Amino acid sequence: MQTEDLVHLLKNKLGDLSIATEDNTSPAAIRIERADIKTVLQELYQNPATYFDMLSCITGVDNGPEANTMEVVYNLYSIPFNLQLMVKVELPRENPETDTVSDIWKTADWHEREAYDLFGIKFNGHPDLRRILLPADWEGHPLRKDYEHEEYYRGIKVEY
Repeated sequence: MQTEDLVHLLKNKLGDLSIATEDNTSPAAIRIERADIKTVLQELYQNPATYFDMLSCITGVDNGPEANTMEVVYNLYSIPFNLQLMVKVELPRENPETDTVSDIWKTADWHEREAYDLFGIKFNGHPDLRRILLPADWEGHPLRKDYEHEEYYRGIKVEY
């Protein structure tokens, strides 16, 4: 199944969605609106023609203060059909949040917590959205481009 076939399938099933394909990506990528993320990913999981049964990764991207946007990238895989797909959603940098997909794929639980911890991206409806790699009282989100490293943490010098 080609990317255009996936877009056609989604638009036929879910109505007139705003879906853009991205060229020269591996795996193939589509970009959708934040409001549609849950509906689109649920359809890609449940539809017998696609059955993306595996969420292998969720990645946050900080496009920087100049762009004033962040992104969440979902890497999907269909084991029965040997299909791969990246689904991207753009978020405003001042309030980066989208819906959780941890109720679709259980692996999203930890991936979303990592994106929250390192980028500050909030996932609405997540069952346990808290830091996963850094201490609970850590200030800021270290993978943001404007992050300023702390010199001390609890009185101990932090070496970089």
